Amino acid sequence: MTNTSAGTDWGKADFEAIYNCPDPHRYFTTLGPLDYQIPHHGQAVFRAVSEVLQRRRSDRPPLGVVDLCCSYGVNAALLNHRLSLTDLYSRYTGHVPGAPAPDRLAAEDRKFFAKRRRPGAARVIGLDAAEHAVAYAQSAGLLHRGFSDNLELADPSAELRQALAGIDLITVTGGVGYITERTFARLLDCVTSPPWIAAFVLRTVSYDGVVALLDRAGLVTQKLTTRTFRQRRFADGEERREVFKALDRRGLSAVGKEADGFYHADLYLSRPAADAAALPLEKLLPG
Repeated sequence: MTNTSAGTDWGKADFEAIYNCPDPHRYFTTLGPLDYQIPHHGQAVFRAVSEVLQRRRSDRPPLGVVDLCCSYGVNAALLNHRLSLTDLYSRYTGHVPGAPAPDRLAAEDRKFFAKRRRPGAARVIGLDAAEHAVAYAQSAGLLHRGFSDNLELADPSAELRQALAGIDLITVTGGVGYITERTFARLLDCVTSPPWIAAFVLRTVSYDGVVALLDRAGLVTQKLTTRTFRQRRFADGEERREVFKALDRRGLSAVGKEADGFYHADLYLSRPAADAAALPLEKLLPG
């Protein structure tokens, strides 16, 4: 996930330098000690949502997914391959001193992921302002297409608009707060039919503007009320204090959640009203 012009106001530590490197090593070696884990939770949720969507459209080509703030293609790797987040940490942190050059590593990754590709893999389009990270993910074979358009600042290119036309699902695990309803509005302008949108949103960030936009577009947004999801540990005491201040401004308590030393995210799923009524979120994602 890459910072954009939207900015933040919750005192989040600055990891900007790791999001646009030539390869994923620095990303994983930096976030590993902080127990960054939200892609692991996304894997289970996005697979469950994808399987429901695929069953509903079995007569059509592979599912079309847009991963917002896709970074190095982590969500695509976990959605489409027989891998865990732990496997990715092992791959990119276990041999860093002798790591191959980015182009060689990407070629090795392409073979690595191809051997672990799941049947019926989704067609994932990655979108992130970090052009080097997107290029790596595409070179490694994780993305069907990759784009670095910044939809907070400008309309999508003709190429991106064409790629988005038949999308079924939009996913995001860490970008909301950096991206806003401006990005979602420009995405919805490109699609041919209303997609489902599965978003993990840190509790320090309001999702109200996006929900209002999606409501006007005919999508009903449901929040999973049975649990929250850990994102990563706080980088330091200052970040923890700023998070607690942000939660207080939003009228939220950290008890039982951020008090454990981790960011926590809520899960939102937006769908056409008929789909939401037919399969409530709690039944789609039991537990």
